[in-house]
Amino acid sequence: MPKVKTNSSAKKRFALTGTGKIKRKSAYKSHILTKKTTKQKRNLTHTALVSDGDTGNVKRMLAIGK
Repeated sequence: MPKVKTNSSAKKRFALTGTGKIKRKSAYKSHILTKKTTKQKRNLTHTALVSDGDTGNVKRMLAIGK
């Protein structure tokens, strides 16, 4: 049986924590920043965890066993 390839876009966007949860960055922080307030941009800097409903899809893209 062939090896399962990791999705290249997913490995750039997600990271595993020590407890096995998946970290992600906030969206809307990459461009068109001039019209966003400083407070909004500051709050978008923080990382968050992937929701429970999306965890299975992300793990499949990262080729992580369940």
